[in-house]
Amino acid sequence: MDDLHPSAKPTAVPSKLIAELQQIVGSPYVLITPAERRVYECDACLLVQAPPDVIVLPNTTRQVAEVVACCQAYKVPFTPRGGGTGTSGGALAIEAGVLISLNRMTRLIELNVAQRWVRVEVGMVNAWLNETLAEHGLFYAPDPSSQVACTIGGNIAENAGGIHCLKYGVTSDHVLGMTVVLPSGEIQTLGGLTRRAAHRTLEGHPNMLGLMIGSEGTLGVVTEVTLRLTPKPQATRVWLTAFKKLETATKTVEAILLAGLIPSALEMMDAFTVRCVNEAFDVGFPESCEAVLLIELDGSLAWVEAQGRQLLAILEQHNPDGFRQEAEAPEARAQLWHARKSAVAAYGRLQPAFYVHDCVVPRSQLTPVLQTIIAIGERHRVPIGNVFHAGDGNLHPNILFNPADADMVARVLAAGDEILAACVAAGGTLSGEHGIGLEKNQHMGLVFNQADLLAMQQVRTWYNPTGRCNPGKVFPSPKACSGHGPRTLDAGRAQGTGLWI
Repeated sequence: MDDLHPSAKPTAVPSKLIAELQQIVGSPYVLITPAERRVYECDACLLVQAPPDVIVLPNTTRQVAEVVACCQAYKVPFTPRGGGTGTSGGALAIEAGVLISLNRMTRLIELNVAQRWVRVEVGMVNAWLNETLAEHGLFYAPDPSSQVACTIGGNIAENAGGIHCLKYGVTSDHVLGMTVVLPSGEIQTLGGLTRRAAHRTLEGHPNMLGLMIGSEGTLGVVTEVTLRLTPKPQATRVWLTAFKKLETATKTVEAILLAGLIPSALEMMDAFTVRCVNEAFDVGFPESCEAVLLIELDGSLAWVEAQGRQLLAILEQHNPDGFRQEAEAPEARAQLWHARKSAVAAYGRLQPAFYVHDCVVPRSQLTPVLQTIIAIGERHRVPIGNVFHAGDGNLHPNILFNPADADMVARVLAAGDEILAACVAAGGTLSGEHGIGLEKNQHMGLVFNQADLLAMQQVRTWYNPTGRCNPGKVFPSPKACSGHGPRTLDAGRAQGTGLWI
């Protein structure tokens, strides 16, 4: 048996459970062979592999409810999964059991153009939805870099933001209602077609809809969602500007926002990332710099022109000698944003894997924290590329590595621990949009005390009393040591769950 591929081990769930699952969704949609299970043993958190015993692909909310009830009856853990693009291990079946893949649930159920809302199943890919909405002059604002692959359900699980969250907000700002299968198997409808309805109480529990968004699949399985849509702006322009010094770039970010400008996007790439993107996509970003900003303004034509003049005055004041390029044509803007969203793919030319954090720090702390991250990379001898949402201080340091190099993996984990500690020490928090999942659950003590953690776990227990719904995520494992490293992985391996790094 190949110990590095635990999915080669036989499934451990009862044959009666498999038979019942096949009856619910049909035999072709219950996957149990080693090859099939290996496909689902990881997400984009490339440090961990954890194969499920069974993968089930339901096609309706009713089927999801029956699958969940079946798992509870057999006392088997279950894990919901969308596109598998998450970077914190939230969709991994770390206690094996049943993985509920929602990829077949891709229907657009209802679109109301006049009232600007849409109801979809959660397997709908973010980019697919926006392609449909574009025909009607509308868009769904949250746009993670994984937009072409991530699902609406995954966006809800992590409360995803994306490049345009500075102006348009994160997922929770755009969800009006949802259908969710609770861990008991009960189907519950939350919210409605208005913001007021979205915040109604349910059986005395305030804003259950808000609890579900960002709960990382630990409170239930969301199956359908009603989303608020936004009209496409009349005008959009993007500016690319390069800075010889990193500190000048971060001070310019502060100046833009202090001046009252509200860019629809304000993104930064460091010199390392710029070189990688240029080599991969030949976009011609200036390389004789320490940082590049991508700044987008949108709205009415008059507003964009007025704000654009103010923006250029700020850039001239803070970066008079810097390279500047304006993109007004849709094709030119699309090329710039494609390069930004493809930065992680560009890193793949250097190393086969990456480990990314998404700490959020005060904008005033961007320079010292970025300098600290650079120093951490040098000390641990690992390459780190920074490409992130500068406008809201949401850092994305990507630590590149080779999973086959055990020594390098150890250095990557140590560097990641130090980055998280440095961000929290600067007044930041652990995650802006990627979630806690398995990757950062042992670091929760950096931000929350025991009373905080207990209160949050009590909420989870109220909805998920058996603990079988996506177990082992978000909160520190009681079996792991009390330190702040990702020791859940070691604890899981000791318990025989098949996790490995």
